[in-house]
Amino acid sequence: MSKTYVTGFPRIGEKRELKFALEAFWAGNSSFEEVKTVAKTLKERHWHYQKEHHIDFISCNDFTLYDTMLDTTVMLGAIPPRFANIEDKTARYFAMARGDKDRAAMEMTKWFNTNYHYIVPEIHANMTFKVDISKIAEEYLEAKALGFTPKINLVGPLTFLALCNSVDGSDLFSLFDGIVEAYEKVLKAIESLGEGIVVQFDEPLFAKTLEAKFLSLLKIAYDRLGVVSPSLKIAVVTYFDRANEAVEVLGNCPIWAIGLDFVYGEENLKALSHLKDKVLIAGIIDGRNVWKNNLSKTYTLLEQISATVDEQHIILSTSCSLLHVPFSTRFEENMASEVKSRLSFALEKLAELEQINTLWKKRQKPVATECLKKATPLKHAGIFYARSPYATRFLLQQKALNLPLFPTTTIGSFPQTKETRAVRNAYKKGEISQEQYEASLKASIKECVEIQEALGLDVLVHGEFERNDMVEYFGELLEGFAFSQNGWVQSYGSRCVKPPLLYGSVSRKQPLSVDWTVYAQSLTDKPMKGMLTGPVTILNWSFVRDDIPKSEVAFEVAKAIAEEVDDLQRHDIQIIQVDEAAFKEGYPLREEKIKAYEKWAVDSFKASVGTAWDQTQIHTHMCYSNFNDIIDTIERMDADVITIETSRSGNKLLKVFQKANYRAQIGPGVYDIHSPRVPSVEEMSEQIKAFLQVLPKEQLWINPDCGLKTRGWSETKAALTNMIKAVHLAR
Repeated sequence: MSKTYVTGFPRIGEKRELKFALEAFWAGNSSFEEVKTVAKTLKERHWHYQKEHHIDFISCNDFTLYDTMLDTTVMLGAIPPRFANIEDKTARYFAMARGDKDRAAMEMTKWFNTNYHYIVPEIHANMTFKVDISKIAEEYLEAKALGFTPKINLVGPLTFLALCNSVDGSDLFSLFDGIVEAYEKVLKAIESLGEGIVVQFDEPLFAKTLEAKFLSLLKIAYDRLGVVSPSLKIAVVTYFDRANEAVEVLGNCPIWAIGLDFVYGEENLKALSHLKDKVLIAGIIDGRNVWKNNLSKTYTLLEQISATVDEQHIILSTSCSLLHVPFSTRFEENMASEVKSRLSFALEKLAELEQINTLWKKRQKPVATECLKKATPLKHAGIFYARSPYATRFLLQQKALNLPLFPTTTIGSFPQTKETRAVRNAYKKGEISQEQYEASLKASIKECVEIQEALGLDVLVHGEFERNDMVEYFGELLEGFAFSQNGWVQSYGSRCVKPPLLYGSVSRKQPLSVDWTVYAQSLTDKPMKGMLTGPVTILNWSFVRDDIPKSEVAFEVAKAIAEEVDDLQRHDIQIIQVDEAAFKEGYPLREEKIKAYEKWAVDSFKASVGTAWDQTQIHTHMCYSNFNDIIDTIERMDADVITIETSRSGNKLLKVFQKANYRAQIGPGVYDIHSPRVPSVEEMSEQIKAFLQVLPKEQLWINPDCGLKTRGWSETKAALTNMIKAVHLAR
């Protein structure tokens, strides 16, 4: 009869225990032994939770102290040369992730179309690999000592290779043989740990539309890896969309099982005839969203699967790792019951997997139920674009703003200290009055404005001290959103986000940012930038109702943002930034689905700024992305200024804008805010020179590459001081 399988499990902890342990260690307030103790406790707890729900295939090596791609880099010995002389392995590991006083961190970008960030491996021609499975062995033996026999999770060789950065411009695939050989050594080393170990290779790459050569390399790789050891069971798992072409190839490889996502890739049903004798790991429980499973719909899906695949060859699974959802709803003590009753986080999904397996074994078809979420009627959002062409707007804005060459600004947020967070929490708990809260915020804003003026920035921001998160803050002021107390999801390293729950019809019930922005503007004669979050990012960083199309929800959000834009400009705010940090990560992995996404995503952004006058300068910000394939879409968004994260990639990303003859203004990140190191004036001067090799000087803004919320004040002031000095040299 069928068994159950969890692709991967959250690792940050029920209440972010790993986050706090890591940050205490990085701050020098605790030892690394304390981090290891917390990590060991969490792994044991997570394995036991899965055992309690009778999960047959529990993972090890899905746990990491920072990132699994970084762990894979270490496992393969693919250490970038600038870190090679750091003898202490722990110091080297975190230096690669975060940088140190002597070295820039490795690049970071989004994991496919999720909000999880991975550390991008760096490879070069003639690179050699030195395999080290000590982390895997330690974790596997920990599990065995506790009575578990876990599967071992590995990032697959093709996904790893395709996501690498070639630092010398060499062809990534020239290293294919070397990487597969390294993985063969990994499997040989794993073989020594015990008999019958299941090794899960994660290959989400094959849920994308790919060139034929990737499929031929897939065949070569798993023909080789599948025969390394007769005692190992090799499972190749894909997720996030359909992977029909890969299934056709893998069906002819000497592997044990193939994992497919039937939640986000229902088209995988058409690939089942290619499985041949392979076991199917059927991803039927949604690993990316938080709404309760529709038992009746899932049971019907299993009936469709079993019409092609023999029951003995079906294992029931999560659609992907549960890394992408919060830990458990049991910590949600204050949530309205009508919302909480519709939710399923990681622990609840284990129960759902157990439940559907029990029903399936008994052939007990559940009674069809109504949709778990209320399908509230949508209000017509109204799409309107009133702005003149960019060339006309540019002249009007230049006259109105009179900014110098290389205008300087920041992306929006400034450091949020413990004191800032404490005041906000005290207000939420009712421990201080609204008057006390507002007075505290005004004091923080005033200090922030004074600091920016002293530094010499040209366009200021109010600092966002009232905001817990760039999406959650706006959701709290809009109708149709609910919020969790402990719904944290890992974004990268120790950084966690708490996505809002967008469950109903959206509308603006009050101004979102006007009061704080207008107050900040009253403190200075320099332009004050209004800070908003765009509709696409609000959707991509929320758990969105799945009973209606996302496009419809996006236009409701856009209408609310458009009302705020109009309100700000009528209060004399001349520059408004509508962030679309998550625009790229929402892209479908399959080419045939991209046009539809781009259409509603671009239209909803334009609708959100459609109320702006020509002389109101509209900025947007995008986080780490490969812009090659979306540059035309960015142009269609028609923002006046786009700021982008580029500090870890030099001027490489800007060449895309140059090649496309992009005419609007661009603010490439001149330094990396994800690292605590303060770059020198010389270093930032070199960055600006590199930018000017690609962009005309009239087109260039200078700024950090993202918000400064997570940084400390001392390093922020030091870095911005150096940035301003570099700009003066450039001028």
